[in-house]
Amino acid sequence: MAAKPKNKMPIADRAKQFMPFAALKGLPEALAAKEKILVQKVELSPEMEEELDRRMHLIRRGEVITAVYFHKDEYIKITGMVARIDETSRLLQIVNTKINFDDILMISLP
Repeated sequence: MAAKPKNKMPIADRAKQFMPFAALKGLPEALAAKEKILVQKVELSPEMEEELDRRMHLIRRGEVITAVYFHKDEYIKITGMVARIDETSRLLQIVNTKINFDDILMISLP
């Protein structure tokens, strides 16, 4: 009598056997947070403010732009489609990210 073959383990489950073991849960995140360099917000010169203002007036809803802005002690660079630009609220929204005009350091247009 021939032996019945065993049920094979699904490929996804077999791969899990070889995944690295994290002995200290959260350690990679903690190390990444510690490596973060905190910076002061840059004070724009009048020339920089003028150039930024000129570029802000060229932005149109639906166009893809790149912005560098200050958020929680660091500068973040984001590229995406402009969802909203509100001069009254002084708010620029790129996809789902809302950015206060006063936090913008640089705008790159296509």
